[in-house]
Amino acid sequence: MGFTLTGPSLILRPPGPGDAEALFELASNPEVTRWFSWGPYTELAEPEAYVELCAQQREQGTQLDMMIVDKQLGPAGIIGLSEFSYRDRRCMVGTWLGADFWGTHVNRESKALIAHLGFERLGMNRIGAYSNPENERSTRALEAVGYVQEGVLRDWHRHDGKYLDVNIFGMLRGDWLGGEQAAVEVAIEGEIPPAFLR
Repeated sequence: MGFTLTGPSLILRPPGPGDAEALFELASNPEVTRWFSWGPYTELAEPEAYVELCAQQREQGTQLDMMIVDKQLGPAGIIGLSEFSYRDRRCMVGTWLGADFWGTHVNRESKALIAHLGFERLGMNRIGAYSNPENERSTRALEAVGYVQEGVLRDWHRHDGKYLDVNIFGMLRGDWLGGEQAAVEVAIEGEIPPAFLR
């Protein structure tokens, strides 16, 4: 399974085969996956295939998805880093949460843990994020933790045969160091997949 990031109330770890049922339960809700290019899950084989894909992506160094686990309430969703440009020291963050965790501490803390990983351990200078302009919840959640909206990318995302605009957000290492996200205590155990250490 590799490694874990532990914060005050959350643990982030790579998803494993034993997580497929929890992922199915979280993402079989159409409201959860409304803005995604996939879902909702309709059979267990879908999250099982996703977990296998995550392992391949970790080995290749292309995407680093982590299971978000609340220490008291259990699995909450997924957060990950993708679209790495090591020359430019940047990547993108993406998050989805089960509906029961919307509007809770989970978004803020999981973003803090993954930002620590990206900036402190992977040497990124910029972490970006997307949101659909109509998805106000996602947009507010990014702004609440310090991401700055930088514009709109037109027809950026294809979903259900339609092209959709996306908001583009960014957080720079300097922004992070000067903000509350950097103050969240993070413990990292285990080895970061070597493909991401460049």
